[in-house]
Amino acid sequence: MLSFIQKWAGFVRFSHTLFALPFALAAMAVAARENRGWPGGRTFVLILAAMVCARTCAMAFNRIVDRRFDALNPRTANRHLPAGQISLVGASVLCALAGAGLIGASWLLNPLCFYLSPVALVVICFYSLTKRFTDYTHVFLGIALALAPVGAWLAVKGSAVSPLEWVQMLVLSGAVILWLVGFDIIYALQDYEFDRRQGLRSLVVAWGPQNALAAAFLAHFTMCGLLLAFGLLCRFRIAYLVGWAVIAACLVLEHWIARRRSLNWINVAFFRLNAVVSAVFFVVVAAEVIFRGGFRLR
Repeated sequence: MLSFIQKWAGFVRFSHTLFALPFALAAMAVAARENRGWPGGRTFVLILAAMVCARTCAMAFNRIVDRRFDALNPRTANRHLPAGQISLVGASVLCALAGAGLIGASWLLNPLCFYLSPVALVVICFYSLTKRFTDYTHVFLGIALALAPVGAWLAVKGSAVSPLEWVQMLVLSGAVILWLVGFDIIYALQDYEFDRRQGLRSLVVAWGPQNALAAAFLAHFTMCGLLLAFGLLCRFRIAYLVGWAVIAACLVLEHWIARRRSLNWINVAFFRLNAVVSAVFFVVVAAEVIFRGGFRLR
């Protein structure tokens, strides 16, 4: 039973759910800051369920539509579908069930989330097709992940979102998009030669590795500015500033690794450092909300 669970969790890279989840939980905390960041047990569980289902559906769809390319790429040929460890029918059933789970959780949250859930499903699945027709596939991936904090915010507040909250939400979403654009460009370096041969598109293929890395750095630099603006809009203080500095340092280290080390080091930059970025963001936002700005410079 354990091996069965591990196989399916590995198929959708369940551990990668942690990338989007901290930003969603941080948005949830800000939306529920009048109650020190806690939206209630029922809402919290439904937000978790919706996030996990959305991520599972998107990744299963990605594996299904990319199975032919995965089989040709030496780096991905051992993935579950091309290796025959999971059937196409099984993967399709999982994708459909996860999509239904997202819609069901949204229905239990509030009408607005329910009405928007099909749109969210289209967006998060559509990005898997974009590498076939646009160089800006990274932007579509960023938009897909940026729906996580928006969805969590709306799950707490429904349609009762103030103009200031809309600004906060959009600034945070913009930061998430740029974060994704930056690290997805770095991740795409691994497949530069393969993508060129197969006619798959990305900024790395269109602009070359060095120019694409410069674009990734600019995206992360702008992201840091938006995160700082988000903190100011939320009137966060010292805890958030410390976390912001840690995030900036992680991004600088990520780009140093991408430029100075071999491609084997990219997994370090991609997984460990970006996991730290999202985790630190959630921790400092939660601290500021829970303690209601009690962290101040004296």
